[in-house]
Amino acid sequence: MRPPVIEAIKIENYRALQDVEIKKLKPFTVLVGPNGSGKSTLFDVFAFMETSFTIGIRNAWDRRGGLQQLRSRGTSGPIAIQISYREEPKANLLTYRLEIDEERGRPVVSREWLRWTAGAAQGRPRHVLDFQNGSGYVVNEATGKKSEEVLDGPDRLAVNALGQFKSHPRVAALRRFISGWYLSYLSVAEERKSPTAGPQERLSQSGDNISNVLQYLKENHPERLQSVMKALREAIPTLDRVDYETSPDGRLVLFIKDSPFSDPVLASNASDGTLKLLSYLTLLYGPDPAPFIGIEEPENHLYSSVLPGLAQQCRQSSERSQVLVTTHSHEFVNSCKPDEVIALYRGADGYTRVVRPNNLPLVVDMLDQGALLGSLWQESYFEQLPEPKTPVADLGERA
Repeated sequence: MRPPVIEAIKIENYRALQDVEIKKLKPFTVLVGPNGSGKSTLFDVFAFMETSFTIGIRNAWDRRGGLQQLRSRGTSGPIAIQISYREEPKANLLTYRLEIDEERGRPVVSREWLRWTAGAAQGRPRHVLDFQNGSGYVVNEATGKKSEEVLDGPDRLAVNALGQFKSHPRVAALRRFISGWYLSYLSVAEERKSPTAGPQERLSQSGDNISNVLQYLKENHPERLQSVMKALREAIPTLDRVDYETSPDGRLVLFIKDSPFSDPVLASNASDGTLKLLSYLTLLYGPDPAPFIGIEEPENHLYSSVLPGLAQQCRQSSERSQVLVTTHSHEFVNSCKPDEVIALYRGADGYTRVVRPNNLPLVVDMLDQGALLGSLWQESYFEQLPEPKTPVADLGERA
């Protein structure tokens, strides 16, 4: 059974995302737009949620400079993040909303609720959980009875606290869902490291345990490792194999061998692009992938001809995980479907606006005539986006 899929997200007062709502999200979604349009900010919303659930709101809040740095300029009120999702394809729609304000420099969960929407014949949406400033109620889903609860602080998440009880299965499922999100911040410098030996099931956000994950796949899921290697060779035909050895001091040393040569090279001397692509494929082909995977600008370090194949692999992986990608690459977008792509841009007020290419008649008509989606975006057919201006120095003679 596949994990839940987010169908809509609404964000208020989060930096440039002052009032943004995106509906009809697909299992594979690609964000495009110029620099400063809000792509990374939207990506960070998901990272903020994941950190809040796994480490704590205070940590997520302080990392980003608190309310002064997070709240949209010129606005008041709390930051709000709302997601609508289904636990299964035909299940009722669930909506979770989190509002965070600040008191005396500390984050406060001013409102948090979870509700489910039944069919039209079953009436209006029903709250499963509803809390304000650390107190509220949760509904026992077996008996339908409300239970008043008080958390041990206004910066605590009710879903995190109550999601540990079997009597609240929807709350528990939401807690597991968000806690399991994976936001990629892969670093080639980290991927070159030689970690302590030992299999690890999941790739870290930085990729510093890529050798450990390969060890895990080799020992437990060799067919998955073969799929990773097959996809890597298709993208890099000269590649022979990727393997690791355990050094005398108990570390995993990753090496890469090209077919024209007899001796492999250490990962520390390998191509940046090879290491980056290896990490992406290991992430996407994992036997038990994260329910939500975020990848920011995968084109960095990769040759343009590799990107269409990577887009296809992301779509294939979206059958098991929801995949969100931000990109500046038209080659990547050329392999996407119109309803998978969302363009972001800044309006005249400085806040982010959303454009859906599949809602633009001219774009749809040109696609029907054989145009490529990424090329249309590159040529500004999605929207008349503000062009960045480069200051020009005055090279004239000085008086």
